[in-house]
Amino acid sequence: MTRFGHAMEKIDERIPGVDLPLMSVSQTRGVIRRSELTDAPQRAESLDNYKVCRANDIVFNKMSIRSGAMGVAAEDGLVTYHYEVMRPREGTDPHFVAYLMKSSWFTEELIKRERGIGAGNQANVRTTEVPFSVLKTIDAYIPDRAEQRSIADYLDRETVRIDTLIEEQQRLIEMLRERRRAVVKNAIPPKPSLGSGSDKLGRTARIGNGSTPRRENRVYWDCGDVPWLNSSVVNQARVGSAAEFVTAAALAECHLPIVPPGSVLVGLTGQGKTRGMATILDIESTVNQHLAYVTPDRTRWWPDYLLWLLTAAYDDLRRISEENGSTKGGLTCEALKQLRVTVPPIDEQRRIALHLDGQTSKTDTLIAETERFIDLARERRSALITAAVTGQIDVRKAA
Repeated sequence: MTRFGHAMEKIDERIPGVDLPLMSVSQTRGVIRRSELTDAPQRAESLDNYKVCRANDIVFNKMSIRSGAMGVAAEDGLVTYHYEVMRPREGTDPHFVAYLMKSSWFTEELIKRERGIGAGNQANVRTTEVPFSVLKTIDAYIPDRAEQRSIADYLDRETVRIDTLIEEQQRLIEMLRERRRAVVKNAIPPKPSLGSGSDKLGRTARIGNGSTPRRENRVYWDCGDVPWLNSSVVNQARVGSAAEFVTAAALAECHLPIVPPGSVLVGLTGQGKTRGMATILDIESTVNQHLAYVTPDRTRWWPDYLLWLLTAAYDDLRRISEENGSTKGGLTCEALKQLRVTVPPIDEQRRIALHLDGQTSKTDTLIAETERFIDLARERRSALITAAVTGQIDVRKAA
């Protein structure tokens, strides 16, 4: 076993005025130019908070190292103070070390140390920064340079195969979701025009959003029993449980609404697909500021039909959120209130909702099975990396 700090050294190289590209770390792609991730200007206004990384340095995000946010730099660049930069000492292969840091064994070693730092609870483990001073105390299995290179080459080949398979399955999911959206759009009555019996959604439903109580005020969170939801729940078909809970004090002091079952939840923000997505609530809960609730008038709406209607309106909601320019990047509750909709008779709404339940059930099953396959592939990838870097498999025989 070799002390990690003997294999790597921390680098804090700062060169004012140096003309190098700005770099970021992606969990899936490693160290890449920031221009590949964003359209924002790629010139650092001030170099005071930047440090230099050189080709073959290892760069990792101190907050996201547990989720694999690290990689080997392919070129010289600049990174912010959120990142740590390490340089391999003689006899150490950076690609092997990067795989070692992605292994479940390494993550477990980090968590052991973080519990000692962070008062011993999982919340602190999730939010604790991991500096080099923690990493260097880990005793790791680091073989000779030739074997390190063999292990890294083997994992390069095998993980590419798994990643390619995962990408293929993700494309399949997107195709299935497109098919599902087409089925829903065809079943919902056409988008209404002014004077055609349409009405504003806000006249037949109560619409609003919530807030996020201050995390540092534990009175709002400790021993809470009120389900509190964020916008990630719109990725679920239905919401029947919560991952976080707030207290009665939070409800009273933070302007949090009580949202009843049967309400439709709509994502208000997000540069990905979350914004405009909808789901239905099966429990009483409250929500954060990035999630709108649409609580229907039950004399006018069948809740499941309203969910299908807002699902069919996804493209329109995205357009509305962007029509004032890319800087807006979000829906508003007022925009939802102004959305013009047709309100068919309740019996017709129930019939359409039941029809869509049947039409989409097979597609939903295929999507769920494909997602499980992807999860298994990711588990296989993680297990393979851990087994290879800890010497549990002979990569020469495996190859």
